[in-house]
Amino acid sequence: MMSEAMSEISLEQAQAAKKTALRRFKKLGSVTGVGITRLRGKYAVKVNLSEPMEPGVTMPTDIGGVPLCVEVTGSIKAR
Repeated sequence: MMSEAMSEISLEQAQAAKKTALRRFKKLGSVTGVGITRLRGKYAVKVNLSEPMEPGVTMPTDIGGVPLCVEVTGSIKAR
């Protein structure tokens, strides 16, 4: 269970976690974007994927204490 002190995530913590996520996941060809979002009212990092992860490959639930959410959005194309 997360302590009260850890439950408050600053924008700066989320931005640092986003940079870490970009470095960590850029080698995955299915990542179409990494951003900051709100999850249950708190900052979180969101990773968008063009397709589901390979079987057996999992993403962490957080990066440095900042929650990580993953969504399969499909391919992103310019209009």
